[in-house]
Amino acid sequence: MKKFLLLIIFTLSITSVYAEDEITLEPDSLTPKVAAILEEDIESPLLESGATVSEPAQEIHTHSKFYEELSKNAHNVYNLQIENTNVPSCLLKEPLTHEFEKGPLESLHLWSVIQMNMSSNIPEDGDVDNLFRIGTINTIIDGKFKGGKEDFRIMFDPTPQNKRPFGQQFIQDLYVQTHRIPHHNLLIGNSRPGVGIEGAQSPYTLPFVNRSQISRNLANVRKFGVRLQGNYSLVDYDLGGYSSDTFFSSFFPGVEFNGWVNLKPLGKTDGRYGKLTTGGGIVSGTRNSTDFFTAGAYVGYEYKKFWMRAEYANADGSNGGDGLTKKQRQGWYVTLGYHINKKLEILARYDEFDPDKKISHNNQREYTAGINYYIKGQALKLILNYVFCQNDAKPDSHRIIVGTQIAI
Repeated sequence: MKKFLLLIIFTLSITSVYAEDEITLEPDSLTPKVAAILEEDIESPLLESGATVSEPAQEIHTHSKFYEELSKNAHNVYNLQIENTNVPSCLLKEPLTHEFEKGPLESLHLWSVIQMNMSSNIPEDGDVDNLFRIGTINTIIDGKFKGGKEDFRIMFDPTPQNKRPFGQQFIQDLYVQTHRIPHHNLLIGNSRPGVGIEGAQSPYTLPFVNRSQISRNLANVRKFGVRLQGNYSLVDYDLGGYSSDTFFSSFFPGVEFNGWVNLKPLGKTDGRYGKLTTGGGIVSGTRNSTDFFTAGAYVGYEYKKFWMRAEYANADGSNGGDGLTKKQRQGWYVTLGYHINKKLEILARYDEFDPDKKISHNNQREYTAGINYYIKGQALKLILNYVFCQNDAKPDSHRIIVGTQIAI
């Protein structure tokens, strides 16, 4: 993976150096037919008004346009500056966005995200296990309809995994939403519902490689339904009614309600005292005659380069990332982050989870320290995590994770 990362950085550096230079075509780099024309020093018919373009001359022109476009995009990527790391971003948004003059669509943006990591698991009573993992491969189509009030998203996920059949995993986001109601989005389709804060967070903006334990066990799913999101200066909320099915595994096995409300007491202070958010919500429903109920609470604070997030969840049955269960579980985490500069961020997290409250002495604790280096914001970043896993019911272990994220 180190070679792969060096190759990316080296390629961006080299192309940027030559981005403003005049592009020349060497005979050895072209086809024999094109090279022969260059050696004979024949002037291109493209320069003569009204002349018929020969096949070799057309090939020269095609090569020239291709390298010009390639050099321009490489130059733009090299000079791309992304400071906001709270939202997803990509390297080639402009060339991969098409604007329509006619028809129902206003624009269409095609992009993709790849997350990879190399982890070294070091159990205290065993051998080191090194594993290279493709964490995420996503291809996203974002479309906007004429007028800009409605848009849609289709996201495909061909990531190799063993949790569920490929057909259930392949289609992730599939929704249409409207922004006609002031301060609101009304969404219909398949999406990641608002189960907690980190559980509903985009995977492209996560601070660590892995979500917290309550987020990956009690949340981190996609469901089909109707969802209303409101956003005001002092409050925001996410309310939705869904089928309790997850990832298209069955047809409407029951109904589910997801509701979350955040209060923002400092919302009208223009950030002078930072940004404070407190919130809470519930998930309640039934699936195949099994009832579940999860409640959560959250507090987050940001001030200049520092930020903090803390979240608690308690479940009497759940329908989240690790499937439907009747178990009573609970957990909480605290994450601290500090931006040393615009590129470098350091992190720490304490994370505790009780997978079954009816069983004593089985808690799982994770102590995580991390470094994020944002080469181009969330579009190109390097990740280093150290995790100490402390378990009441099984041996402790250490984990070192080196990863990268590339969004094109």
